[in-house]
Amino acid sequence: MSKLKVLFHVNENDRWNVALGNITNLIKDVGEGNVDVVVLANGPSVAAYTDAEKIEIMKGLSEKGARFLACRNSLKKMCADNVICINEENLPSFVIVVPAGITEIIKRQHEGYAYVKP
Repeated sequence: MSKLKVLFHVNENDRWNVALGNITNLIKDVGEGNVDVVVLANGPSVAAYTDAEKIEIMKGLSEKGARFLACRNSLKKMCADNVICINEENLPSFVIVVPAGITEIIKRQHEGYAYVKP
């Protein structure tokens, strides 16, 4: 079996628990080395990168190969709207900031990633 490629798109904070559960189950089912997991957070869901409980789960998943991305446009908009200001330097070390979430989704789909929106 070739390595599965999947992009999880989380843009609502209340979908994180489902997404993290899906990722955990996927890795458990196919094995760490058999899946390339990318998790893109944009919109209000970027706030989860400040939630200690979720960060611990994400960190564990990142140690199993999952990559977590944050949309820079969303980080800026959340701050501009006075919702929450997250300095990129204060994000967990395993979080990669991408310029635009929508562009990342399109690129990953073009690269053959399955799209999952929990």
